[in-house]
Amino acid sequence: MDFFNPVINGFSVVLEPMNLLYCLIGVVIGMLIGVLPGLGPAATIAILLPLTYSVEPVTAIIMLAGIFYGAQYGGTITSVLLRLPGEASSVVTVFDGYQMARQGRAGTALGLAAIGSFIGGTAAIIGLTFLAPVVAGFALDFGPAEYSALALLGILLVATISGGTKAKALIAAAVGLLLATVGRDVFTGESRFTFGSLQLADGIDFVPIAMGLFGLGEILYNLEERHRAAKAPSKVSNVWPSRSDLKQASGAITRGSVLGFFLGILPGGGATIASMASYAMEKKRAKQPERFGRGAPEGVAGPETANNAAATSSFIPLLTLGIPANATMALMFGALLIQGVTPGPQLVEQNPDLFWGVVNSMYIGNILLLIMSLPLVGIFVRILRVRAAILAPITALITLLGAYTINNSMFDVTLVVFFGVLGYLMKKFGFEPGPLVLAFVLGELLESSLRRSLLVFGGDPTGFFTRPISATLLVVFILVAVLPGIRSMLAKRKGTTAAAASAGNGTNQNIKEKV
Repeated sequence: MDFFNPVINGFSVVLEPMNLLYCLIGVVIGMLIGVLPGLGPAATIAILLPLTYSVEPVTAIIMLAGIFYGAQYGGTITSVLLRLPGEASSVVTVFDGYQMARQGRAGTALGLAAIGSFIGGTAAIIGLTFLAPVVAGFALDFGPAEYSALALLGILLVATISGGTKAKALIAAAVGLLLATVGRDVFTGESRFTFGSLQLADGIDFVPIAMGLFGLGEILYNLEERHRAAKAPSKVSNVWPSRSDLKQASGAITRGSVLGFFLGILPGGGATIASMASYAMEKKRAKQPERFGRGAPEGVAGPETANNAAATSSFIPLLTLGIPANATMALMFGALLIQGVTPGPQLVEQNPDLFWGVVNSMYIGNILLLIMSLPLVGIFVRILRVRAAILAPITALITLLGAYTINNSMFDVTLVVFFGVLGYLMKKFGFEPGPLVLAFVLGELLESSLRRSLLVFGGDPTGFFTRPISATLLVVFILVAVLPGIRSMLAKRKGTTAAAASAGNGTNQNIKEKV
């Protein structure tokens, strides 16, 4: 009963009228944002951060969580109808979803995606309910050494596993760490990289960086991309899949739920990696893999299930360890800090109403998502016809007004514009802003934990290897950092050997011909 009492109390929190209302608002906004290509949940959460100041922490996080998993489904609609993923996690849905739409089966594709999203999300919430307290209990043994090793590993995993070039991701992470050092040194009080500016003396606030990189930067980039989209169909019918379609997709939905849940827990994993891994797995398992890319229902159901499951399970490392697994979780981390709540192993014990209220709100949010997603497809199709030239200036204006209301300061607006241009340029030249934001968020934790650990170890870095958990994490860090290089070197050597053998065979053949 000790376990179930706080879980049941969490339902009483989420069923309060205000929390229910914000859960509904979050899901609806998430779906709408997912429909708009380019403006994903990270951008939306970044833009709405200033609005969460005036509500209770649990209410704010319930709404932001609703935006996150609501956007996972919304992104599907543009992938299927326009061949333009509204979210990075919906990229692989384009392959078969758009082909199904061309065959007049857009409604079936959207229906399978909605059902898969519901099942994957619900399965992940059940896993989250039972696994999160276990992880939090385990994390109570963490000290500065373990946190510094975990933060280091998290940054490396995000930089190496997330989309884009690894070198560019590492550069972005390095910039994030550098930005985290701006301001007064927390140990000595000396100013660092402030260039004499009093406004930078307390460091750079997380909100302008997030609003600039994910909000304004995405808007600018989206203006370039949206004109390439196909034209949305005027009508979508047969949204409910037939029995044979459901039977064909059931295996993909089951496997996507499990795969997405575990990949969502990993730092750097998240919804995008989960959807891609699910698609690859379904294609590999298929008896007729050539069907994929030509309108296979499993190619829609599997990835859409996996990305929703991963979006939900990525709350586990955030809420129990205080380590965001991806860029959107980094924004949630910032939102919790703004509300005066520090995510981590103590959260379950010290703030059970918030913890279980947020977790249980996902059950309600998923049901709302399923109820609304299918009947509202027609409305979403109409929204797709809103021109970006009208939408973008309105969103940009809301972003800048939100930035000003943080501290009533034009300096914050300037920062948002600066990071907005930086975010646009990063996207344009293939640098993902996610590693930058995540490294910025974890930078303070990494530095403070590292320096405290070194004080405890008397300045001896080998002290990290005397503690089992930190030693294990550092060994994993070394393996993750070194293995790709070794693998690449072995592949080159193998290629060189094969080329030499081929050349040798060619020479022997020539000699034989001459003889």
